[in-house]
Amino acid sequence: MKPSIPKGTRDFSPTEVANRTYIINTIKTAFENFGFQPIETPSFENSETLMGKYGEEGDRLIFKILNSGDYLDKATEQFLTEKNSVKLTSQISEKALRYDLTVPFARYVVQHQNDITFPFKRYQIQPVWRADRPQKGRFREFYQCDADVVGSDSLWQEVEFVQLYDSVFSSLGLQGTTIKINNRKILSGIAEVIGASDKLIDFTVALDKLDKIGKEGVEKEMISKGISEEAIEKVQPLFDFSGTNLEKLGALDNLLQSSEEGKKGVAELRFIIENTQQMGLQSATLTIDVTLARGLNYYTGAIFEVAAPKTVSMGSIGGGGRYDDLTGIFGLKDVSGVGISFGLDRIYLVLEELGLFKAVALPKPKVLFLNLGENEALYSLKAIQQLRALHIKSELYPEAAKMKKQFAYADKRAIPFVVIVGSEEITNESYTLKNMVSGEQNSVSLSELISLVTV
Repeated sequence: MKPSIPKGTRDFSPTEVANRTYIINTIKTAFENFGFQPIETPSFENSETLMGKYGEEGDRLIFKILNSGDYLDKATEQFLTEKNSVKLTSQISEKALRYDLTVPFARYVVQHQNDITFPFKRYQIQPVWRADRPQKGRFREFYQCDADVVGSDSLWQEVEFVQLYDSVFSSLGLQGTTIKINNRKILSGIAEVIGASDKLIDFTVALDKLDKIGKEGVEKEMISKGISEEAIEKVQPLFDFSGTNLEKLGALDNLLQSSEEGKKGVAELRFIIENTQQMGLQSATLTIDVTLARGLNYYTGAIFEVAAPKTVSMGSIGGGGRYDDLTGIFGLKDVSGVGISFGLDRIYLVLEELGLFKAVALPKPKVLFLNLGENEALYSLKAIQQLRALHIKSELYPEAAKMKKQFAYADKRAIPFVVIVGSEEITNESYTLKNMVSGEQNSVSLSELISLVTV
């Protein structure tokens, strides 16, 4: 049986790791440039921390971890007989792999609230896991790169996050991204106006799927969730909402005249749009998308989603939004927050497809010492020790193989300098240094060798 890895996971080659590190470092530099500081949280959390925070669909995608030992020992016989997986799971699994970084962050803030200076600006770059169906750009294990601010309800934070997205994509050379923006208060207002306030979550989850299942698919799902045909008829203008951002704001003003919540959402959106226009963007476009809902229960204000350039077939490469009381689920009330996330794995695929990766130099030694025997290897290692102390990457070929094989190794790894040490070099306390680019070969002292390889 051939070894394999689980579906939705991947191995990464040295080149892929170097390219991923390039993206991470670009994002990390921008995060710190905007004043964010790093934290890390465990890869798994108590199930009660995660469950119920992502809506019914999200909860199904959380990877549960079986209790250690005889995990069926405490299982109720009735649940086993009935094959009641929902109730049984709570008895045999107390922990789960994190689904995202936002809910663990909320838990972190509540747990460490006495040690945090608010407003707290944090970034986090770690893997998350989802029991999703793998497909292009969608994996079961993937990295999220998040930045959040908690302890401030200022809309200037949203303006800054739009600038942060633009800064990162500009640094990566990724032109033509679209930052979609909406507001959950607007969605609440629309649900109120059409008489479907009691179905707000069902309404927003269905609406969020417009670009995936189309208008008919959305209508069908809304009807299946108990939303009336009359309500669906009133929402028809949203399916073909067009015009400039300011024109869309005007249309929303008219649509939501009878909803205080909706009008508040339009005012918030107008603030972000108008101030972003004043600031300007380098490579991205900011556009209002009233169908954008992001089916997560905790968003209460602005919602963001970033679409890749239209020349690339890819889902969203970033998203986020405002959550006025996320920490309230853990007992800390009235702490507003807003955050965004970069989808590292999808950004990688986009950059790869567009040929935007710069030539990334793989980690390799600058100097390779050939191995011609035990005495020669020991003499070489003493020199290597001094080179490494000077931060000159150096390596001894491990076996006393044929010189042709050792030179071939240096060629394949594009190592610029090779050092040959034989009995004559040991006697003379010298080294034979070969420049693999020019082919030049000289007998040198250790100090001369150091000087030549550091040029």
